Amino acid sequence: MTAAVLRRHGGPEVLEVRDDWPVPEAGPGQALVRVHAAALNNTDIWTREGAYGLPGRPDAKAGWRGPVGFPRVQGGDIAGTVSAVGAGVPDTWRGRRVLVDPAFYAGEHEDAVPVGLLGSEADGGFAEYVAVDAARLHDMSASPLSDEELAALPVAYGTAMGMLERGQIKKDETVLVTGASGGVGFAAVQLAAARGARVLALTSGDKADAIRAAGAEVTLSRDMDPDEFRRELRTAAPGGLDAVADVVGGPWLERVLPELRDGARWVIAGAVAGPVVRFDLRRLYLHNLSLIGSSMHTRAHFAELAELARTGDIRPHIAARYHLHEIHAAQEDFRRSSHIGKIVIHPTPHG
Repeated sequence: MTAAVLRRHGGPEVLEVRDDWPVPEAGPGQALVRVHAAALNNTDIWTREGAYGLPGRPDAKAGWRGPVGFPRVQGGDIAGTVSAVGAGVPDTWRGRRVLVDPAFYAGEHEDAVPVGLLGSEADGGFAEYVAVDAARLHDMSASPLSDEELAALPVAYGTAMGMLERGQIKKDETVLVTGASGGVGFAAVQLAAARGARVLALTSGDKADAIRAAGAEVTLSRDMDPDEFRRELRTAAPGGLDAVADVVGGPWLERVLPELRDGARWVIAGAVAGPVVRFDLRRLYLHNLSLIGSSMHTRAHFAELAELARTGDIRPHIAARYHLHEIHAAQEDFRRSSHIGKIVIHPTPHG
C-alpha cells in the first residue's frame, strides 16, 4: 500500500512516500480501516521536526509525549470504512463508515486524559489502511458530512472541544479565540458560537469575513500594534473577557492577560507564536484567574463531537485537498498559514 513514512526527526526529506509499505493486520480487538481521507495538523509538522522538547530541555528533539518509535506512519485524522476485523470484534463493524478517535488515554474512564496519539505513538492515517483498536471507532453511517469533513474533525475539533469543556465556556460568555483561521482556532470559533458564547476572534485581516461567517461576532487583526489592539479589544469587550481559547501563545499571553475579568479562564492548547513566555504572576493570583493547559480531548469530549458529526450541526471548512504522494506540498501549504480551515489528504487518487 501507499504510506507516508517518517524515518527520523528532521526536514521534509525525512518523510518518505512509499508504495510498497505492508498493509497492517487487524489484531485481537482491532479493526482494519480503509482510509478515505486524512487531514494535516500542527502535530504532524512538530512531530516530524521533533519540536516538542523535553522537561528542562525545551530544544531537545522529541515527539509530543517524548521519544517517537521510527519508522512511523503519521496522521491522527482518519475517516474511512472498516474492511476487516480481528478476534473479539463484532463482524457487524465490517463495511461501516467510521470516524476514528486518535487519542490514547491514561485510563478506562470517560474523563481520562490523553497520553498518546495515532501518528505519533502508533501508526496513523497517512496510508491506504490503518489498524486501530475497535474501541476507537465511531459509527458515521448516518452522518451527512463528507469523508473530507469527517477527517477534519478528530484532532482539531477534538482539541477545540477539550478547550471549551476544560475552560467551562458557556452560553452568553465573551471568549477570545486566537489563531482563528487555523484548524483548531476555526473549530473553536464554530463550537463556541454553537453553544451560545459571544466569540471574538484574533486573525489576519484578509480572513476576517470567513471567521465571522463561522460564528465570530468581532474579529481583531493580529497585525495591529499593541496599543491599537488593546483599544479595539476593550471596545469589543468593555467588561473584560470571560475566557480565552488560545492556540498561539507567544506574546499574546502577556498582552491579553490584563483584559480578563476577575475569575476568568485562559485555556491554552498550542504555542505556534512561541512556547516560552513571560507574564506578571500578580495579574494571575490577584484576579483569581485560571491558566489551564489543554491537550486534545477525553473520550467524553470525543463522543460529544461524534454526535455533532452524526447530526451535521458542525461542518468543517476544507481549505485544500492533496493526494498522499503530494504530502510534502501539502505540508508546505500548511506551513504558509495562508489557508482557512483544514487541509485534507487522500490516500488514493479518487479518495
